[in-house]
Amino acid sequence: MVKKCMLTGKKSNNGYAVSHSHVRTKKIQQVNLQTKRIWSNKEKKWIKIKICTKAIKSLPKLKI
Repeated sequence: MVKKCMLTGKKSNNGYAVSHSHVRTKKIQQVNLQTKRIWSNKEKKWIKIKICTKAIKSLPKLKI
């Protein structure tokens, strides 16, 4: 399964790890995903979603 935020759609990013001698090796920067249980007003029940921490901070603003 792809590590992807269910609300924002954020996913991993490609980058380089640069050593002291400036040798670059590829690395993957993963998204900080957390499993969160939130109340859905539309469905009137608790739902579990994988969500990034940036989206957790903005949950009170979202109408889920």
